[in-house]
Amino acid sequence: MRMQAIKFDEANRVLTKPAGMTDEECSSLDVYTNGSLCISCWTLNSRERVRALLHGRIWLGVLSGDTQPPVWIDCRKTVFVKERK
Repeated sequence: MRMQAIKFDEANRVLTKPAGMTDEECSSLDVYTNGSLCISCWTLNSRERVRALLHGRIWLGVLSGDTQPPVWIDCRKTVFVKERK
């Protein structure tokens, strides 16, 4: 089993899989978007957590081929910072 995308409180859109792909190849993805940024949240199983701890690496694959859109990866509890008043 690989990392799984999870629904999160800030999610405000669902990206559906491309028409030509099967459920085994791709699934819908809950995301937060503000029109210029799209964020998804993923969870690791116990084995993946140990591997990340031991190797210190997380790989990102983007199904594109010709270009790599700007992306980022983080390992915080949340990337949504609430403004202090």
